[in-house]
Amino acid sequence: MANAAARKSIKRKASRRAASHLSAARRWSARVSRESDALDLAPGVFTGRDPRRIAASLKRSAERSRRRKSDPYRSALSMLTFYINRAGRTLSAAKCKTLQRAKVELRKQFGRE
Repeated sequence: MANAAARKSIKRKASRRAASHLSAARRWSARVSRESDALDLAPGVFTGRDPRRIAASLKRSAERSRRRKSDPYRSALSMLTFYINRAGRTLSAAKCKTLQRAKVELRKQFGRE
C-alpha cells in the first residue's frame, strides 16, 4: 500500500514539473517577441490579413527601432520568420499563406527582389 502511494506522489511531482516546463517555454517565446532587441513591433502586427500592411508595419518598426543590432531588412525578416516558426501547428493554413506572402512583400518594399 505504501508503495502505491509513493508511486502516485512521484507521478504528481513529474506532471507538475512538466507543466511548469511547458509554461516556461511559452513565456520564453512571448518574452522574445515583447522584449527582443530586434525591433519594437506595433501591437497586433501579425493579426492582419493584408500581407502588404504586415510588411509595411514591420518595415516601419525596423527602421524606427533603436534597439536593433543589424540592418532593418534583416531584423524585420527575422521577426516575421520567428513568429511563423513559433506559431507552428497552431497557425492556420490561410494565416501561414498570408505571412509567407508578407515575406515576399517585405523583400519588395526593401528593394531586394
